[in-house]
Amino acid sequence: MREHGGNLDLAQQRFGGRADDWIDLSTGINRLPYPVGEVSSRAWSALPSRAEIDALHQAARQAYRTRAPVVAMGGAQAVIQLLPHLASPGRARILAPTYNEYAGVLSAVGWDVQEVAELDALAGADLAIVVNPNNPDGRCHAPKDLLALLPRVGRLVIDESFADGVPQLSLAPEADRLGLLILRSFGKFFGLAGLRLGFAIGNAADIDRLAAMSGPWPVSGAAIAIGCRALRDDTWAEVTSERLARDCVRLDEMAQAQGWRLVGGASLFRLYETPDAQAAQEKLAHGHIWSRVFAQEPTWLRLGLPGHESEWTRLGEALERN
Repeated sequence: MREHGGNLDLAQQRFGGRADDWIDLSTGINRLPYPVGEVSSRAWSALPSRAEIDALHQAARQAYRTRAPVVAMGGAQAVIQLLPHLASPGRARILAPTYNEYAGVLSAVGWDVQEVAELDALAGADLAIVVNPNNPDGRCHAPKDLLALLPRVGRLVIDESFADGVPQLSLAPEADRLGLLILRSFGKFFGLAGLRLGFAIGNAADIDRLAAMSGPWPVSGAAIAIGCRALRDDTWAEVTSERLARDCVRLDEMAQAQGWRLVGGASLFRLYETPDAQAAQEKLAHGHIWSRVFAQEPTWLRLGLPGHESEWTRLGEALERN
């Protein structure tokens, strides 16, 4: 198993408590989720219709400001699983360090995978992957720089799972260009990761192939109903983006008081350099607050943003413990 946040089983084994006792800040998931409201009984009992899936795709196009073809899937991860099968295995280059599923999924089916540190080093790849904003360090790339790379690679995949808070970074409006494929996560920004909903946006040939591989019912009726409602709620998205921006500043100030240095982050998580990330994680865990550490970077600690004020209070108390 590759390293991920959200591994509360491990936290409970080491530090006790039930899952409900913990504040899970090891992921970049909004702790104040979208209020889903009522979901019709039909959404649970009937197979989704073609018209309902099309309505979800249209809601996604509206939210992501694109006219390009869209396909909904069970989270951005579902797109990543199919990505290696869009072409015969060749040279894949990944801008790293980043989300570790890409290298593993591609290597497993015969792609020659190379991780590179600079954007220009992606040139010449049959498949180039950039996470923008990046996970875990929040590094961002301007759309014009990514578009300049497009003619120099066979296919350019831009993972925009954390782009909801910075829509000006998104290449979704350009996604119908040949060779460009955009991934979007629904569950992170809307705080509904358990719904398992994400999107691929791209040219018709790529989207048609992904749709064919994903089958006739790639997402549930409940995901369609809630997704349509949330993606059309511009007011909630605007208010949430403003709150997250304020909360990033608040969390950075708390971390700075501990002597931690901000390495980077996005609107849903922050990455700090600490004297000893393992010790910092254990300190927080004694207050049943779970964070993310990285085996390859022993000073890095990643924290998601607390939600309700009670969570901020608990985090403050855990940080103040000796």
